[in-house]
Amino acid sequence: MSTDGSGYKVLVIDDSNTIRRSAEIFLKQGGHEVLLAEDGFDALSKIDDHRPHLIFCDILMPRLDGYQTCAIIKRNAEFSSVPVVMLSSKDGVFDKARGRMVGSQHHLTKPFTKDQLLQAVRQFGAAPQEIQ
Repeated sequence: MSTDGSGYKVLVIDDSNTIRRSAEIFLKQGGHEVLLAEDGFDALSKIDDHRPHLIFCDILMPRLDGYQTCAIIKRNAEFSSVPVVMLSSKDGVFDKARGRMVGSQHHLTKPFTKDQLLQAVRQFGAAPQEIQ
């Protein structure tokens, strides 16, 4: 792990293939390892298997929405320290507040730029030693 913030293992949870692929390209260009999940259930098993350093989570998803997914992650003592950044096409105060209530660190509005995504990784990525 280098000190410049590169080399994080990042999980992107979004039901949009376009958003997942864009995030994957941007993050790989930033030197990060990328895991993709299309919904909350898919994400929960990947978190357990791969132990990411940071999670980007869409809010509006079928079956298990982003708020529910984030709440489940934060309630698990093993993963509660993993930072979660919510992704939403809405930039409302209510969405940001609700995200904070379930434990998210930040909120990115879609569509996001490569710079916004990589800045969020630099700002919120948990160092590997912080995750047990």
